[in-house]
Formats: sequence, C-alpha cells, structure tokens
Amino acid sequence: MDPIEISRKLGGKIEIKSKKKLTKETLSVLYTPGVAKVSAAVAEDKKLSFQYTIRKNTVAVVSDGSAVLGLGNLGPEGALPVMEGKALLFKELGKVDAFPIVLNTQETEEIIKIIKAIAPTFGGINLEDISAPRCFEIEERLKKELDIPVFHDDQHGTAIVVLAGLINALKVVNKKIYKIKIVISGAGAAGIAIAKLLLKYGAKKIILSDTKGAIYAGRSEGMNWIKEKMSIVTNPEKEKGNLSSILRGADVFIGVSAPNLLKAEDIKQMNERAIVFAMSNPVPEIMPAEAKRGGAYIIATGRSDFPNQINNVLVFPGIFRGALDKRVKNISDKHKLAAARALAALVKKPNRVKIIPRALDKRAAKAVAGVFN
Repeated sequence: MDPIEISRKLGGKIEIKSKKKLTKETLSVLYTPGVAKVSAAVAEDKKLSFQYTIRKNTVAVVSDGSAVLGLGNLGPEGALPVMEGKALLFKELGKVDAFPIVLNTQETEEIIKIIKAIAPTFGGINLEDISAPRCFEIEERLKKELDIPVFHDDQHGTAIVVLAGLINALKVVNKKIYKIKIVISGAGAAGIAIAKLLLKYGAKKIILSDTKGAIYAGRSEGMNWIKEKMSIVTNPEKEKGNLSSILRGADVFIGVSAPNLLKAEDIKQMNERAIVFAMSNPVPEIMPAEAKRGGAYIIATGRSDFPNQINNVLVFPGIFRGALDKRVKNISDKHKLAAARALAALVKKPNRVKIIPRALDKRAAKAVAGVFN
C-alpha cells in the first residue's frame, strides 16, 4: 500500500465522533440550555473537568516538528502526519483519545507558554519530536508547572522499551547489568534518557557517543549542558575515541543515532554473546545480517521486518491509560522501571529472536497501565 495514496484518500487518520445521538431532546442536554449547568459546576470546582468533560480521557500529542523521526527538522506541517499516527495508536491500543497539535514555533519559552495555555483541555501531555537539548528543559518545566502528567515519548518511551528488551536479552546471554559495558550511540533525547534509566536499573559502565566520539568528563568539543551533566555519571574510565574504538570489550551496543555507522569488524571487537540494538529508522546503525556476521548473539532493530522490534508503541498507550485512570500527576522513574519489567515479563521464555513482545501485542498496554495501581 502506498502511504501517500492512502493519506490522500483518508484525508487524515482520525476523526471526532459523538458519544450520543443528537436529537431535539438530547440537544437541550448536551448543549444549550443544559450545558450551562455543567459549565457552572466545573467553574466552581475545576476538578470536575476530569469527570464531566473529554479531559478525563484526552491527551495532547504536541510537537514543534524540530526532530521528526529520522528526517530532521520538518516543521509543524511535516510533523502533523506523525502526530496523527500517534493519536491513532493511542486510541487503538490504549483507548485514549489523543489529539495531534503542532506548533509554529521552536522557541522554548513560547512552547512552554502555549502548552500551559491549552492544558485545561487535556488530562495529559505527550511531547513528541522536539529536538535536544530543548526537549529536556521543556519537559522538566512543564512537569513542575502543570498538574497533569507530561511525558516525552522520544525520551522515556524509548528508554522503557529498550530496558525491557535488555532485561530479557541479558537473561538469554546470562550476564548481569552491573557487570557489563554498554555503549550508546546518540546523545540526544533517546540516548540520554536510555542512559539515565539504565543507570537507575543498576548499570555501572555506560559510554555515550555522539558525532565527536565518546563523551567524557572534561571534553570540550560539541558539548552542551545535558551532555556535561551526563559526562559526570557515565564513562567512569574516561574512554576516548570514535564509536568503533569504544566498542572494544563492550557487551551491549544501543544505537539511536544514524544509519550505517558500523560494520561486522566493529562488532567483532565486542565481548562474546554481544547484544546489538541498532534502532536508527528506517536504516539501522548496522543491518542485522552484518551484525550477525560480526558475531552478535542477539540483534534488535526498530523495524517490523526483523525479529526483536524495539518500538515505543509498546509503552505510551499503557503509560497514559494508567496515568489517566489513576489521575497521576507525575510519571516517575519508579513507574518507568516497573513498566519495563512488566513488558519484559510478557515474554515468558526469551530467546535470541524473542526478547520483547510484538509491537501490536494487545497485552502490552494493559501490563504497562497496571504499574500505576
């Protein structure tokens, strides 16, 4: 099926439907004059908006279009098809009513101001495809200044599903998280969030790498405030060099960066029973056949045409289903770790080609939502 032709025929992936048939009798209840009574009640007690309006089950999927998929800065119009798709997945998998919102600004303060202004409509905010390092400040500020959950899926959804896959992969290769060396390619939203969550889970030796090579305390080139912060808690031995050189002796490679960065010879430098998560999309950092030629024992990508697809769709519908149902104001690290464990537990007997549930596994949203109980 051609996505362009499908999109042209559909004219968008989602629509709004009435929950009750409109008649002369229901009109007076659902709209005027009856709606005035509901409005007055909500005005008097704003918390009632979570009972009497769409806010109870509605999430805003917000992007400025600055980091769309692996395509880069496409702007708001270019981001809209992706946000629509996200809203579709929210509904189909989590029964959450999500609405795509793209912003014609990439100024941090303006984005924060706009989202705060529209927040009374929604029960939660899902940030999407906002470039680093701005995304970190935007999320942190909104979490502090709003009383509804704010979740940047590119950060935390990715981190949760990576950890879930890694939990099972480590079982298969019989290695412990606190003993292994992990190399992460990509120090943007996803890479940094993955590193943070793996540290919370017990990892001791993580090296982040960007286009300038390994990130270490004291590096001056290509740094920003969040990389500086991460340099203090990662790379304890201050390894330097390019991606290939720091892969030497690594047990795990996690790629959230760019296509075709590695070859089989690079993987051969890793320890035995190496785990390779090459998640650049649509073209991974190394193709599975090439990774296998290099001796990788477990290989995962972000693609559906290879085994072990690491896909955020396993996470965000359940995260917001649970957060909305329990009226959670903050999605904490405790929730994220529990969500990863819950996803991993859905695979009863993990093996080399089955470390994570399938992307459209209906059990995933329920399992993840359950961590909010």
